[in-house]
Amino acid sequence: MPTAPHHTAFVTGATDGLGLEVARRLAASGAKVLAHGRNEEKLGRVVGELGENAEAYLADLASLSEVRTLAQKVAAEHPDVDILVNNAGVVTLERTESSDGYELDFAVNYLSHFLITLELLPNLRETPGSRIVNVSSIGQAAIDFDDVMLTDGSWDPARAYSQSKLAQILFTVELAERLPGGEAPSVNALHPSTFMDTNMVRGMGRAPISTVAQGAEATMRLAVGDDVAGVTGRYFNVLDEATPDAQAADPEARRRLWALSEQLTGLEESSVSSP
Repeated sequence: MPTAPHHTAFVTGATDGLGLEVARRLAASGAKVLAHGRNEEKLGRVVGELGENAEAYLADLASLSEVRTLAQKVAAEHPDVDILVNNAGVVTLERTESSDGYELDFAVNYLSHFLITLELLPNLRETPGSRIVNVSSIGQAAIDFDDVMLTDGSWDPARAYSQSKLAQILFTVELAERLPGGEAPSVNALHPSTFMDTNMVRGMGRAPISTVAQGAEATMRLAVGDDVAGVTGRYFNVLDEATPDAQAADPEARRRLWALSEQLTGLEESSVSSP
């Protein structure tokens, strides 16, 4: 297992599935783990299990006001945070909106992590070797910028989830482009494994075909692995670099998503400018 002594890692969705296993591995390897969850009781149990070097951060990622408060609290309390694992996610079986009125998969899986990342970016830029890992998916659907919230009848569970996951990859590539060459943090996205044995997968009615351990191994590699040090702006299918949906290679689509994300999250000015 890669070791992470003297690191401070913030993991979203750390109370179940992949996020929990990644948090466990980070804690076991020596990192201070800042564990996020939305259920206070479950989060307390997880932090108790992780040990005295772990801290709990409670927030519902379906509320951007809670997301902003969460990220600002982490940034203020842990200026040394140097690993960000944007893992939390949902799969909805019927169209649902966040408290801000946005399609829920897009809001939780993508927008919340866009906001968390940019709020924490000043901290991450201060630490050489810092890393961002965006947990995406091999399931990807091009973003329809005329109907991002899928209100025109085109909504279905697979499309909503896949659009939100491709948005993470566009953001990954764009952020890497906006950071000066060689400047921390590195930022990469991955499909950790297909249909892992998680509550989310079982809730979708899918039979698991891979393990959480496999997904955690791939995620940990991007978080602390020596062999990917300095690698940035890439998408990985488990352990192998891969090519995502073609929209990720479109600079105009990436810039358009960034501008929309600033607008929807209320960020008037990002801490990184357009390349």
